[in-house]
Amino acid sequence: MLRFIIISLLVFISFSSKSQVTVDNVNDAKSFLQAYLNPLGSGLGAINNNGWYNTARPHKLLGFDATVSLSFLNLSNEQKSFDPNSISNFSSSSTSTPTILGKGNGAVVEYQGEEFKLPNQDPLFSLIVLPNLNLGLGIFKKTEINGRFIPNYKYEAGFIGKGEINMWGIGFKHDLLQWIPIIGNTIPLSLSLQAAHTQMTSKISILDQPVSMDIQATNINLIISKNILMLCGYASIGYNSSSTTFTAGENITNPDNFNLDELEISLPVEMEFETVNELRGNIGLKLSLAVITVSANHTFSEFPVTTIGVGASLR
Repeated sequence: MLRFIIISLLVFISFSSKSQVTVDNVNDAKSFLQAYLNPLGSGLGAINNNGWYNTARPHKLLGFDATVSLSFLNLSNEQKSFDPNSISNFSSSSTSTPTILGKGNGAVVEYQGEEFKLPNQDPLFSLIVLPNLNLGLGIFKKTEINGRFIPNYKYEAGFIGKGEINMWGIGFKHDLLQWIPIIGNTIPLSLSLQAAHTQMTSKISILDQPVSMDIQATNINLIISKNILMLCGYASIGYNSSSTTFTAGENITNPDNFNLDELEISLPVEMEFETVNELRGNIGLKLSLAVITVSANHTFSEFPVTTIGVGASLR
């Protein structure tokens, strides 16, 4: 399963050997890399804020669940390309060129009087897929604590090459109706406050060049749900925040530069993507068969995410 997330990030880049243009200015390098890598960095941040719940009702004391989920982020056409002319000190006759997860021919771009061509790209997948193991445990006062975990996993896959990934997260869900005097416990719905934080570290290889992406993702949601026989419908409104740090260390074949076809960027490079802060809405459905649960939900936001999950739940 974890191999699928790696393969889903795979981008096949074709290139030809021509003269190189080197970017030594740190600010110029960061601006250009952020535009090119943004859908991957921001997309991973958004996808890590999903899959935390499939009902508003917290577990009873010592009740628990374990759910394996897959979250899918399908980028819009606008997020698969960028305009080189929008970046200071760069210009091009083209107004669109593929991002790292985009498809098409790379534009010819001018920088300080020199021209370079960006890679031609034909991605195997245009979506990002993330698996998760999510756990929940009921404690006191109709409160549930949640956790998620992907152990450190080393892989080797195609263009991405060798690398590794690991992730952990912690959160909670707390019933709000219990605090409404007299009628709170008689309302035929569940209403909860949920919040969680995820930290993900990934090391990937782009054209034999090792890079790291560290993602911090936080979400807070107000969830409402209703049980009807074996079905539970739920919806939420909330807030997403995520930040991604990109680090390029030593190039395996060239210890001084990070290469994108004819563009060379002097190393080391460390940058933070622009923090994504956005409102979100979510709607989903869960089917319970004894202790087995099957769920699906969709999040509406700048980076929409669909999550499916299968698990076991008790109390």
